Amino acid sequence: MHAIIERARKEGRTVLTEVESKELIGQSGINVNDTRLAKSRSEASSISQQMDFPVALKVASPDIVHKSDAGGIRLGLETPEQVEQACDEILETARQKYPRADIQGVSVQKMTDPGVEVIIGMNKDAQFGPVLMFGLGGVFVEILEDISLRVIPVTKRDVGEMIKEIKGYKMLTGYRGLPAADEAKLADMLLAVADFVTQYPVIKELDLNPVIAYSDGTIAVDARIVLEDSD
Repeated sequence: MHAIIERARKEGRTVLTEVESKELIGQSGINVNDTRLAKSRSEASSISQQMDFPVALKVASPDIVHKSDAGGIRLGLETPEQVEQACDEILETARQKYPRADIQGVSVQKMTDPGVEVIIGMNKDAQFGPVLMFGLGGVFVEILEDISLRVIPVTKRDVGEMIKEIKGYKMLTGYRGLPAADEAKLADMLLAVADFVTQYPVIKELDLNPVIAYSDGTIAVDARIVLEDSD
């Protein structure tokens, strides 16, 4: 079992933070943006300068699922002063809204270029086991409900069909001047996620949302992993 999972188990947690989730996923070869934990405003400022601007800050807590609803996200920060102010605001707001939450600090990550936002995930079904999910992503994923599903294990043909099955597939083909997404790289990421959750059967849920799809690749800019109960 991976050290990150073991640590969460020892702490009695079933939910990994974004930083933990990305570290675990990234070590498995899935492309994620560089994300580091800062426990203070000075640490956030230092990390942001190492990364180069602009950066994004997000509240780091296994107890806060919807970070945007908690006022826990700041994007496009351009200076150390903006980072320090954003860090203070995020932590203060999160502590007010979620006084019982385990707030570990903030995640600092390099801003990525815009592209088509999709979601890649996995949920364990009581009857079928792990089920792979693909669809249009971003903050409206619950409203759009535009997803395709396959029971793991999957083949390259399976994931290719998943990509084409969603109603918003046209968004991936160069809609209204946007560059077409690299469907082969999207398929590779879907296969990699399927392999990843097979490697770690203790994972109950996984969400990569959004994954930014470009004409030359893909990158996951947010991640969440939920583990099975230890008992």
